Amino acid sequence: MKLSRPLLPDTGFLRLPQILSLIPISRSAWWAGVREGKFPKGVKLGSKTTVWRAEDIRALIDQSR
Repeated sequence: MKLSRPLLPDTGFLRLPQILSLIPISRSAWWAGVREGKFPKGVKLGSKTTVWRAEDIRALIDQSR
């Protein structure tokens, strides 16, 4: 049986739950990594909404392989 992985779009934006389904890390560890510069900075869409460019997340995944 083939396991299905969440798809990563070629372009567009991803919210944090989508990223965490692709990268096995906790929310707090993700935000610490963003502050430290280990992970890409997000794009603020509103006061409580942050998204990340799909291209940046794809590059992060490719870099870690």
